[in-house]
Amino acid sequence: MSEPPKPTTWAVEAGRRPEWTQNHEGTGGIVNPPVWRASTILYPTIADMDAANHKQDETLFYGRKGTPTTWALREALTGLEPGAAGSMLYPSGVAAIAGAILTVAKPGAHILLPDSAYDPTTAMGQGLLKRLGIAAEPYDPLIGAGIETLFRPETALVLLESPGSLTFEVQDVPAITAAARARSIPTLLDNTWAAGIHFKGIAAGCDMVVQALTKYVGGHSDVMMGAVSATAPLFARLRSTAWALGQCVSGDEAALALRGFRTLPLRMARHEASALKIAHWLKAHPLVDRVLHPALPDCPGHAIWKRDFTGSSGLFGLVLKHGSRADAARFCDDLQHFGIGFSWGGYESLCIPTSPEAIRRLNTFRPSGLSLRLSIGLEDPDDLIADLSAALDRMKDLA
Repeated sequence: MSEPPKPTTWAVEAGRRPEWTQNHEGTGGIVNPPVWRASTILYPTIADMDAANHKQDETLFYGRKGTPTTWALREALTGLEPGAAGSMLYPSGVAAIAGAILTVAKPGAHILLPDSAYDPTTAMGQGLLKRLGIAAEPYDPLIGAGIETLFRPETALVLLESPGSLTFEVQDVPAITAAARARSIPTLLDNTWAAGIHFKGIAAGCDMVVQALTKYVGGHSDVMMGAVSATAPLFARLRSTAWALGQCVSGDEAALALRGFRTLPLRMARHEASALKIAHWLKAHPLVDRVLHPALPDCPGHAIWKRDFTGSSGLFGLVLKHGSRADAARFCDDLQHFGIGFSWGGYESLCIPTSPEAIRRLNTFRPSGLSLRLSIGLEDPDDLIADLSAALDRMKDLA
């Protein structure tokens, strides 16, 4: 058996089956799977319609069940996670997380969420899931194998997010998944930060892996989409739940995500290099208290990152020695090369203030001053450093 292709090769070749690109032998064909826009699919006969009804995920049946454009993207994403049996697409990352949770959790269930999880995930646990009779309990993201002390007979899922949102704690994914698997508890990893490039969640023991394709896979801040890849024991249930909830994406958006996918490894390398240069510069600045970047030795879980990850991305946090959320405008409003806006993973750099201490339920984060999150884009890092230097100069009189 031949070795699987390297990430850059997979990014170029994935999802380009001959039947999706009309590249039949002797007839040439096109490079990219075309955009299929479809709701109704027509059948020559009733027998053909009945046959398609038994192969809804293998052939054209109804637009909501997929077309070659969405199948190509699903196949490409599945290949990012060795050991995955398939992937499903959702209209946003939050929808993907909800779809994965509802695949395994039912009323009366108990799930575990890291206290460093993406805010909408935490809000889902305290809102929607609570209304459905599903109890969501926060846990210390650095708990490791100690997660087993929180298991109950009704525990239906352990969710992981590594690194964590805003504070970037790196979780011991293999230890947590091993503990869960010993009790037959499924695990779900939000792997958006690593984009499926720098960390392989299924290989690390996870049963399901989610990505907000809105971020790095899309890469251009013009598409909303999420995906979940799952192992064989769970994929059929994941697909059934997605279909029952009516989750689907358009061919146009799938094509945009595929276009971003083709350059994903190259863009990730640039995001990583620029972010590391800026993070080291910030760490040496006298007004900066902490830089929350997993590749830096003092970031929580750095040793685990060094053991398990093959690289880093362009998203990290910092905490100033002085100031507060009320001073955010002084830092951010006059930035020339950083936009102020939610999301991340696009080609443009972003900067927003954060207040993780206000949303943590275990309340383990204690900032000394103003907290910020930076998403480093594809601009020249020296321009970004000059911009940040001017912003820090505006904060000097707070010292």
